Amino acid sequence: MSLEALVLELLSSVPHWFATVIIGALPVFELRGAIPVAIGMYGMAPEYAYFFAVLGNMIPVIPLLLFLEPVSSYLRRFRVFDMFFSWLFERTRRNHTEKFEKYGTMALTLFVAIPLPVTGAWTGCVAAFVFGIEFKHALPAILVGVLIAGIIVSVVALTGISLLSLI
Repeated sequence: MSLEALVLELLSSVPHWFATVIIGALPVFELRGAIPVAIGMYGMAPEYAYFFAVLGNMIPVIPLLLFLEPVSSYLRRFRVFDMFFSWLFERTRRNHTEKFEKYGTMALTLFVAIPLPVTGAWTGCVAAFVFGIEFKHALPAILVGVLIAGIIVSVVALTGISLLSLI
């Protein structure tokens, strides 16, 4: 059984709006999965799908922004995690520091707004942590990115559904 099918099966007994919130909060799916499911499978109106998916996508953001640093500091006491975080930070900073220095929080917003795999609110929180973007700047940047991504995904989902109805 695929991960998608498993998640949908587990959520089959909850109201569709709540399932949309949960799918939007999951790191693998986020709103990129929640909006198409809400519109295409649940028959939810696009504005409701957008609202509930954005809400779900933003739920983990505040805890992630607040607790990534303390959790990583705790884990760095162990050699294997210290090596992992050192590798991650070094690699990320080497590959992306110039963009983040040049564009600041706008880069974070754009990173979250592009609805591709490995971009989104969860990864945006990690990027904010790695690049030392303060909570008061990271939260609005990620929120705006999520709002933009939600619009893009909604338009793509509606376009795809319209095209499928022509076949």
